[in-house]
Amino acid sequence: MPAQLTTPRLTLRPWRDSDRLPFQAINADPRVMEFYPSTLTPQESDALIDRINLHFELHGHGPYAAELTETGAFIGYIGLYTPTFEAPFMPAVEIAWRLAADHWGRGLATEGARAVLHHAFRSLNLAHLVSFTVPANQRSRRVMEKLGMFHDPADDFDHPRMTPGHALQRHVLYRINRDDVVNE
Repeated sequence: MPAQLTTPRLTLRPWRDSDRLPFQAINADPRVMEFYPSTLTPQESDALIDRINLHFELHGHGPYAAELTETGAFIGYIGLYTPTFEAPFMPAVEIAWRLAADHWGRGLATEGARAVLHHAFRSLNLAHLVSFTVPANQRSRRVMEKLGMFHDPADDFDHPRMTPGHALQRHVLYRINRDDVVNE
């Protein structure tokens, strides 16, 4: 696992204890968590960092802490995650991001996710990646499309961790294959 990935504006790096408080604020923001069942308590946010660090240990990849290179400010995460639920497209590795709302609309998620995508295909030699969200999450869907991911409505699924009938149960699935980007 590389110590970090860099882009023109971002450093994607291992997590630090100093990331805990700003990550708690991100996870407590209803705008950021609009398409999740709820915001996270400080304890739930800390537990998520602990799970992320364990994921890196177990899989050799995970969601990196994302910071602005210019200022060193922590702004969220961008990276890879191996989902543990059952779905028709599993097993798979997901490319995912969660950034503070103040940093939306600047192309940072796309920039960081593009670096992660290339790392996944070139260094980790993964064959394909997925990403998913609820249909209404147009911001994340635009990032997926900018990455060159494709959406087939036949792949859409009901998230098994959501209660049947819940407004966030239905998810759209996007995919990308190594062969689609390896020659970029």
